[in-house]
Amino acid sequence: MLAFKIYVTFLFALTGAVMGSFLNCWAMRWKEGERYPRGRSRCPKCGHTLTAFELIPLLSWLFQRGRCKSCHEKISVRYPITEALGALLFAAAYLRFGLTLYTAELTLLFAALMLLSFIDYDTMLLPGAPMLVALAAWLAFLPAHGDWKARLVQGLATALIVGAAVLAVSLAMDKLLGKDTMGGGDIKLYALTALYLGPWGTLLAVLLSCLLGLIFAVLSKRKGSPFPFGPAICAAAALTLLFGDPVIEWYLGLL
Repeated sequence: MLAFKIYVTFLFALTGAVMGSFLNCWAMRWKEGERYPRGRSRCPKCGHTLTAFELIPLLSWLFQRGRCKSCHEKISVRYPITEALGALLFAAAYLRFGLTLYTAELTLLFAALMLLSFIDYDTMLLPGAPMLVALAAWLAFLPAHGDWKARLVQGLATALIVGAAVLAVSLAMDKLLGKDTMGGGDIKLYALTALYLGPWGTLLAVLLSCLLGLIFAVLSKRKGSPFPFGPAICAAAALTLLFGDPVIEWYLGLL
């Protein structure tokens, strides 16, 4: 049984690493104006078409010592980081929820959140297409939940309330500070994640996203200028879905 669990965990991690690599490539091409990736993977510096050996998640970067085989220019450390992120998220989803439909639902959500984070980091934009994929996944997997009607009502109500509340706070801060404080994409992303999180999970994720946003802002090289908040929202949502239940139960026990 342990051997089977290790094997399946490896498969999820491998799938996540491949997905992270693909989504990172997609985001980088999006930045260049290519909305959907076309053609084979290539070196962003010299255009060299990558071989199968150069596309092994994590290992290719290590084997090549972080350099392109063709032009020998440095390959950004972002590549192995995004591959490792995908591996960790997919493996964590399986280890937390097992071989279930909910795990499949979460892997689709995590893929959408990764793509949104990568694109927002590069362009300060949160496109609607990945959000629609995550919304479609939530709707498609609703029947898999025994309490799907209650989940539907709770999810929609939470999304509407959170979206309206965040919009109101954003408008108030815009007026107070005399500048835009939050983009419309961030508001829609909060509402989207609320569908999955429910009321208490959303409260925890909002608080966590603010903390992560502050940390990202301090570490960001864009000091004194706007920085992408989408990655903080996505990270907070993923962490809450994977590890938030004990925290929520502890808090509710104090009430």
